[in-house]
Amino acid sequence: MIRKTEKIINKRKDNSSKEGILRFVPLGGMEEIGRNCSFFEYQNEIVVIDVGIQFPEEETPGIDYIIPNVSYIEPKKKNVRGIIITHAHYDHIHALPYITEKLGYPIIYTAALTKALIEKRFEEFPKLPKPKIQTIRNGDKIKISEYFRAEFFNIDHTVPDALGFILETPAGNMVHFGDFRVEHDIDGKPQNLEIFKQLGKRNILAAFLDSTNADIEGSSLPEKLIEKNLEDLFRNSKGRTIVATFASLLTRIAEIIKIADKLGKKVALNGRSMKDNVQIAQNLGYIKVKKGQIIPIEEIHKYKDDQILIISTGTQGEPKAGLMRIANGEHKTVKFKKTDTVIFSSSVVPGNERSVQMLQDNIARQVDEVYNSKLLDIHSGGHAREEDLKIVIDLIRPKFVVPIYAYYFKRRACAKIAQKLGAPAENTIMMDNGQIAEITKTSFKVTDKSVPASYVMVDGLGVGDVEEVVLRDRRMLSEEGMVVIISTINREGGKLIKNPDIISRGFIYLKENKGLLDDIREKLKSILIRLPRHRHPDPDYVKALIRDQIGQLLYNKTRRRPMILPVIIEI
Repeated sequence: MIRKTEKIINKRKDNSSKEGILRFVPLGGMEEIGRNCSFFEYQNEIVVIDVGIQFPEEETPGIDYIIPNVSYIEPKKKNVRGIIITHAHYDHIHALPYITEKLGYPIIYTAALTKALIEKRFEEFPKLPKPKIQTIRNGDKIKISEYFRAEFFNIDHTVPDALGFILETPAGNMVHFGDFRVEHDIDGKPQNLEIFKQLGKRNILAAFLDSTNADIEGSSLPEKLIEKNLEDLFRNSKGRTIVATFASLLTRIAEIIKIADKLGKKVALNGRSMKDNVQIAQNLGYIKVKKGQIIPIEEIHKYKDDQILIISTGTQGEPKAGLMRIANGEHKTVKFKKTDTVIFSSSVVPGNERSVQMLQDNIARQVDEVYNSKLLDIHSGGHAREEDLKIVIDLIRPKFVVPIYAYYFKRRACAKIAQKLGAPAENTIMMDNGQIAEITKTSFKVTDKSVPASYVMVDGLGVGDVEEVVLRDRRMLSEEGMVVIISTINREGGKLIKNPDIISRGFIYLKENKGLLDDIREKLKSILIRLPRHRHPDPDYVKALIRDQIGQLLYNKTRRRPMILPVIIEI
């Protein structure tokens, strides 16, 4: 998956130690939503920023996660001086167990909540050493290495302890916010702008800006408005209230619990990640819960329906998530009732539109009240919109703006915002995954050189062992199906001993296509008859012959190309 224009760096001829040149390289997050990872390199020092996953796409059937490709860094892992993790979302932390060994187990710099969730993630990998994590607080200044120093500050997002940072480098000051938004009061007035004003005094050379919502007009919806609308829905619910949201939206979850307490409702948590995250946030004091307010979901029957509020995972229609199990009647405790109110306080991750719609349709058949953010303002994303980005860019006044963390279209929207504010087009830096930028005190140049940034896929226990040919076969099976042809032949002459067995899966229903079945058998007989009789036929040759000629026959008859799996039994 290396692009045509890429010129891959030869590790042995790498001139990264060229004095005075700082390198910036994104390994993910520039052409997708997720897989966020990048690094800065100066001489023999590397600092990595975020190590996240991307959820699979239609083009990657059967894949669990997609993670960053760190093959360029791996031979240099002794040079990695640290990993900065901006916040606790999966697309920023979840690849760490797969990658930290390749990076030499460096120190991870992050805030307390993120630290706890990373440690929880590593518990799923008992054979790995515990990660080395240094807890960061707002205002901390850290000397990471000889050439890199970082100063951290709190930033507003949908999870507590989100960090932005200034990275002091030999080329100048870089500012990176991770994912962020500008919070507004209920009247729409921007809040907490002091940090951006302070950054405007720091002579920022380059600002790396989250562009996920750069193409959306206006400002982020005030969280106070979301809370008010949720409270109104909770209060007016005739029966149980079931709120579906991301387990990582801990700021929202904390507010939901607070509102439930105000209205005298008990809270039950549904989904393992929801329970784990809330417990960790409680332990650290980010979520305040009165004794007895959170009850086991197995005990909801002890209370009246209007006294129960369930917070559940499964907003994206995931097959095994808590909400889907309820919707499909597979949950051990919870069955939908007509009087339930189901609320989707979440956005739809690109690519999940169909699965979310099907889930909502399924629920709407079972309950009277279903709400999502299209019907009512019950979700505010954690990413700065157009007006928010205008405020930030105007206050910081960086020399260079680097849009990150989104598809090209969205990143270009961020670049255009900067240009409308007076930034020269050449100072808005558009990069793709793997591209190398060289930075000096006066320049930010994207070179024609690249490092490998292709997908690395996690498939069950395997990491990086699923090649394109495997995905191609999976796509073919999902789109065209397969035909298995079992032929029993004479070992000596290759003569067909009995009628071949034919099995079709995902292609056609053979019992209703007897004519095609007869055509396959006749074609197979003609293939075997033409085999040379004077020598033992090569099984691999025979299989290839069957695969090609039967495949062509089926295409001519059906205009479809199923996978052909010949099986030869010699007796």
